[in-house]
Amino acid sequence: MSVDIASFTPGLSLAGGLVIGVATAVLVLFNGRIAGISGILGGLPGSPRGDAGWRVAFLAGLLVAPVLASLLGKPVAADIQVGWREILVAGFLVGIGTRFASGCTSGHGVCGISRGSVRSLVATATFMASGVLTVFVYRHLLGG
Repeated sequence: MSVDIASFTPGLSLAGGLVIGVATAVLVLFNGRIAGISGILGGLPGSPRGDAGWRVAFLAGLLVAPVLASLLGKPVAADIQVGWREILVAGFLVGIGTRFASGCTSGHGVCGISRGSVRSLVATATFMASGVLTVFVYRHLLGG
């Protein structure tokens, strides 16, 4: 493994992590809700009127942030090296995984571990191990 020093941004990464931490803390302190994206999105259909507003605002923020970054001269450039079929299959598998794990990486990894949840620690370790295994199989066994 190598690090592309020209693209290495520890300061911006730290700032991003701090913003995520503050946002999740604000959501749990002022709203009593965990910032797990799958739970926020999954709870939107059929949610009570007062509950839908914060969910829509949270999800809109996820969509607006990269646009705002681009307007401020810091465009977000994703280097995706697969086609739409692979992206759709991967998204479907992630969706199934979030149902089995009762939450996603943001809910378990950011919020659950910070609350000391053993279940979240196990779920996050499983997510990470599955990701490492998937990349290994794809790159080294399938030649991707």
